Amino acid sequence: MTETYVRDLREVDETQIAAVGGKGAHLGGLSRIEGIRVPAGFCVTTGAFRRIMAQAPSLDGRLDRLARLDPDDRESIRALSAEIRRTIEEITVPADLAEAITGALARLGEREAYAVRSSGTAEDLPTASFAGQQDTYLNVMGPAAVLQHVSRCWASLFTERAVTYRRRNGIDHRSVHMAVVVQRMAFPHAAGVLFTADPVTGNRKVATVDAGFGLGEALVSGLVNPDVFKVRDGEVVARTIASKRLAVQALPAGGTREVAIDSRRQGEPALTDAQAVRLVRLGRRIEAHFGSPQDIEWCLVDDDFRIVQSRPITTLFPVPESGDQENHVYVSVGHGQMMTDPMKPLGLSMWQLTAMVPMHEAGGRLFVDVTARLASPASRAGLLDAMGKSDPLVRDALETVLDRDGFVPSLPDAGPGGPPAGAAPAPVETGPAVVTELIERSRASIAALERDIGTKTGPALFDFLLEAFEEHKRVLGDPLNIQVIMAGMEATWWLNEKLREWLGEKNAADTLTLSAPDNITSEMGLELLDVADVIRPYPELVAFLRGVEDEGFLDELVEFEGGTEARDAIEAYLDRYGMRCVGEIDITRPRWRERPSTLVPVLLDNIRIFEPGAAERRFEQGLRKARQKEQDVLHRLRALPDGERKADETKRMIDRVRTFIGYREYPKYGIVSRSFVYKRALLEEAERLVRAGVLPEKEDVFHLTFQEFHDAVRSNQVDDRLIRRRREAFRSYHQLTPPRVLTSDGEAVTGAYHRDDAPDGALLGLPVSAGTIEGRARVILDMAKADLEAGDILVTAHTDPSWSPLFVGIAGLVTEVGGLMTHGAVIAREYGLPAVVGVEQATRLIRDGQRIRVHGTDGYVEILP
Repeated sequence: MTETYVRDLREVDETQIAAVGGKGAHLGGLSRIEGIRVPAGFCVTTGAFRRIMAQAPSLDGRLDRLARLDPDDRESIRALSAEIRRTIEEITVPADLAEAITGALARLGEREAYAVRSSGTAEDLPTASFAGQQDTYLNVMGPAAVLQHVSRCWASLFTERAVTYRRRNGIDHRSVHMAVVVQRMAFPHAAGVLFTADPVTGNRKVATVDAGFGLGEALVSGLVNPDVFKVRDGEVVARTIASKRLAVQALPAGGTREVAIDSRRQGEPALTDAQAVRLVRLGRRIEAHFGSPQDIEWCLVDDDFRIVQSRPITTLFPVPESGDQENHVYVSVGHGQMMTDPMKPLGLSMWQLTAMVPMHEAGGRLFVDVTARLASPASRAGLLDAMGKSDPLVRDALETVLDRDGFVPSLPDAGPGGPPAGAAPAPVETGPAVVTELIERSRASIAALERDIGTKTGPALFDFLLEAFEEHKRVLGDPLNIQVIMAGMEATWWLNEKLREWLGEKNAADTLTLSAPDNITSEMGLELLDVADVIRPYPELVAFLRGVEDEGFLDELVEFEGGTEARDAIEAYLDRYGMRCVGEIDITRPRWRERPSTLVPVLLDNIRIFEPGAAERRFEQGLRKARQKEQDVLHRLRALPDGERKADETKRMIDRVRTFIGYREYPKYGIVSRSFVYKRALLEEAERLVRAGVLPEKEDVFHLTFQEFHDAVRSNQVDDRLIRRRREAFRSYHQLTPPRVLTSDGEAVTGAYHRDDAPDGALLGLPVSAGTIEGRARVILDMAKADLEAGDILVTAHTDPSWSPLFVGIAGLVTEVGGLMTHGAVIAREYGLPAVVGVEQATRLIRDGQRIRVHGTDGYVEILP
C-alpha cells in the first residue's frame, strides 16, 4: 500500500497528530466546526519528513551528539543544530513527493499565495504548546517556492530554540516528527490572538482579544502593542486602544514587509466592540469543541473572521471539579503544608482519605472549599482571622473575592455549632504530663498499626487500611490534641500582642520559645549534629562519604576505622527519623530510610562547619537566651502601672507557651510515621503485581489512586494507558504555579501585603522569627544539593520538617511560602534564626550568592549592593 504524503485539511482531525502534527490536527478539527471558517489547505505528512530524514544517514550520528549536549551549552547546540538544518534543506525532494505537493497546489490554485507552516508532533498539546519553536512562512508564491519552504519547515525542527526546549522538557529529538501545513493566504484588515480564558488571572469567564492592523506577525513578533479587549458574558468590560505605528503586509510578488500606519489611523481600534464580542462567541464554540480554554489566532477579512490556529492554553491552573454550577472559593492545602509541588495520584488520594476536611484535587495539588464558611458572617470572621494569622496573603486574596458583589452568597448564621475557627480553645492546665500522654498515645497507635498490618495482604490489606485511616483521623481529631496545639499557638499570639502593647516589643515570643521542650523537628536537626560528632574523628570515613553515590554505603562503612559506630549512629537516626523526606505529605516521595544518601551532604556540612558538642551547646544557648528574655520582660513589666498583674499574666503565658509550643510539631511526625507504615505494606502489594506480570515496575502504582490500586489487586489488571497518561500529566503539573486562592471561574487570586514600613525596593513578606541578619544568599531548591557555609542565608520556595537539619548551619531563612505557625517558621524561632516567609518569587528575585539583609522582626528582605 503506497503511503499518502498529502492530506486535505478537511480529511484530518485532532486524532491524527502522529500523521499531521499538532497544528495540522487542530486546523483539521477547526474546519469541521459549524460556523468556523479556516483557510483551505493541505498537510504534508510526517511520513514525508521521515522519508527525507532517511535520505541523509549522516544525520543519525549528529542526533546522537545532539542528545548528549548539555541544554546550557548554547554554543555547541547552535553549531550542531545549524549543521543539521543545512543538511535537511540540501536534500532533494523525491519526484513522487514533489508531485504530490504540486498536485495539491494545482487543485487549490497555483497562482494563489500560501502560508507554509511547521506542524510538529509535539506541539499544541495539552501539556506542552511548543509555541514559536518552529517556523512559519507567509505569502509564498509558486510551486518551486512552496517546495523550498516545506524543506525549511522540516529543518526548523532543529532550530536552536526548539532543540533547547525539547532538552529542557526531557523530549527525545527522534520521537518528534514534522508535518507541514500549506494554506491559502488570508490578507486581513486586522489580525491577532484570542484567549478564551484570561491568560493573566486564569478566569475562564473572561476572554481576552489582542488585535492589530494587517497580518498577525506584527503582534506575535512584538513589533506593536495590541489593542486589548476583555469580554465577559457577551459584552466588552474593558478595552485598551494602543497607538499602532506599524503593520506587516503582504507584498505582491511574495513575502511580507513592515509598513508605517497613517498617523490618523494609529489610535483607531483594530476591531469594533461588536466584532470583539462576535469573535469571542466563535472562540467559545472552538473551546467547547476541544474541551479546554484555547489560544486562537484569527484574521479579519471583509468583516469575516478566519481562524488560522487554535491550541490549548497550557499555563492555566486547572479548576477543581465541584459537580454543580455554583460559585466556589478554594484555598491551597500545599501552602499551609509547605509543599506546593504536585503530588502523584496515590499521594493525593491517601491524603484525602486521611484528612479531617474534604479536599479537592486540581493540577496535582489539593484545595479546601471554603465557600460555605465565607458565606456565613460568623464563620467568615473566624476563618479570615485564622488565615490572617497564618498567611496574610491568603486572607487578602479571600477579602478580594468577598469584595466582588455576589460572588460569595451571604447566608444567615447556622446558630451554635462549636467555636468558630481561630476562637480560643477550651483551657488546658499548664503541665507537661498532658504532652507526654499525647505522645505516648500516638506511639501506641503506631505500634499497634505496625503489629496488625503485618498479617494483611491482597484485598484484605486495603480493607484494613480503610479502618486504619479512621484511627488516623481519630488520633488527629482527638479534642485534647487540638486543644494542646491551639494552647501553644494562642499563647504565642497573646505574648506578641500584649508585649507589643505594654513594652513596644515586636515578636517577643520568638526569643521566649527558644529551645522549647518536646519539639521533635528541632531535635531532628540537633541529633544529626550528634551523628556528625561520631564520624568527624575519622578522616578516611569522611573522605569515603564525600564519594557516596548509591544507597549501599551503610554496609560499606564497617570497612573503615570507626565505621561500625558511624553506621550504628546513622541507623539509630533513621530508626527515629527515616520516615521523613522532602515533600513528605506525598506518600510516593522516597523517604530517608529508602534513600539514606540524601542525608550525606548535610552530614558533611555539619562535620565541616561545627565543632564537637555543637548540639548541646546550641540547645543550652537557646535556653539561656529564653530565660534571660523572660527575666528582662517580667522585670520591665513590674515597673509599669498595674505591673504585678501584667507580669503574673505574662509569666503564666510564658510557662504555657514553653510547655505546649514544642508539641505543635508532633502530630505531623505521627502522620508521616503512620504513612510510612502504609507505604511499606502497599509497596509489597505492588511487588506482587510486578511478579504476576501485571505491572512493569512497582512505582507504577503511584500513578493510581488508592481505590484504583485496590481494584488492580482484586482483578490482577491495570490499564497501562491510564498510567502513561497520569505520568505525562504529572510531568506537566510541574510547569504550573499553584495559587493560594482559586475560584470556580478559574481565577488565581493573589493577595498582597498592605504595608509602608519597608524601604523602597525591599521584598515584602511575613515576619516569623525576630532579628536582623546580613549574609550571602544561598538559593537552594533541592535539599540534597545544599552546599552551605557558616553565616549563609537559606532562600528557597518552601521548607517542610525534613529541611530542619539544614537550619542548624544557616544564619537566616527566606521562603516563598509559609505562615506564622508553619514548620519552617516554628523551627526558625526554635533555633533563633531571623526569618521572613511568604516572599513572592524570592527564588527568582534573589540571585544565589548575592548579599542580602533579612529583617525577621519587620518582615522584609533587602538586596544589598
